[in-house]
Amino acid sequence: MTINPDAFPPDFRSGYVAIVGKPNVGKSTLLNALLGRKLAIVTPKPQTTRHRILGIHTDERAQIVFLDTPGIIEPRYRLQEAMMRQVAGAIQDADLLLFMADATRDRPDTLSLERIGDRPALLVINKMDLIRQEEALPLVQAYTDLRAFEEVIPISALKGTNLDVLLDAIIRRLPLGPPFYPPDMLSEHPERFFISEIIREKIFQLYRDEIPYSTQVNVVTYEERPQGKDFIDAEIVVERDSQKAILIGKGGQALKRVGQAAREDIEAFLGKPVYLQLHVKVRADWRNSDNFLRSYGYSP
Repeated sequence: MTINPDAFPPDFRSGYVAIVGKPNVGKSTLLNALLGRKLAIVTPKPQTTRHRILGIHTDERAQIVFLDTPGIIEPRYRLQEAMMRQVAGAIQDADLLLFMADATRDRPDTLSLERIGDRPALLVINKMDLIRQEEALPLVQAYTDLRAFEEVIPISALKGTNLDVLLDAIIRRLPLGPPFYPPDMLSEHPERFFISEIIREKIFQLYRDEIPYSTQVNVVTYEERPQGKDFIDAEIVVERDSQKAILIGKGGQALKRVGQAAREDIEAFLGKPVYLQLHVKVRADWRNSDNFLRSYGYSP
């Protein structure tokens, strides 16, 4: 679809906005809340997000292309190095950063501050539903003592509090110009990507310890069938035979639970019934293999 710039008012704004911060500050929850639809997977475990997720918000005033990023950490293996490169790319590409901080913490996230440098940023204090407003003041002071922010905005992504104020603050700072994407477009990622992310979310929710972090999900086949259920064949990659045994479980029951939970969410996402087939493969130390990482869509 070709975008006609003349179809939009001269004061229309558009730009890229990266959501950054340490793991578990609510970046993906915020993206989903701002879009009004679940695009990014969310679990209580840190480092759930591995890829840069692009989500598009368009209204009569502006188009905001949000970039949800992995939580900023010191990488310990090649996969995490690739994830941090995605964060660095998003920071460089963005017109504005949303630097997210957890209101319940008492110390600023200096590692993430170091990574964003002097890029223009809003300080977004999330999880305000968990504390009284005045309790966040020392944390805000600690951040603003370390660098200047365009504005400080307290929110609750989970409850939707102050998100209208946040959107207004973003739009005021975007460049003038027509949209980059058609107004009805929500993301540029293919359906296969979201299907694999939904399956990976269920693994994070249903398994403990190292299992979720050692898995990669690839959609091998996605066949649309107009006369019946769409067919999806997905492989779950792990690093060791012992992890494969835990994923499958006794009599295949554990893997069956993953499939049932994932199928329900995939059907809700696609808006139609699907037949989901899962199988598990072992790829030793795939998180440190440039070849595997490249084939799984990362840039090592």
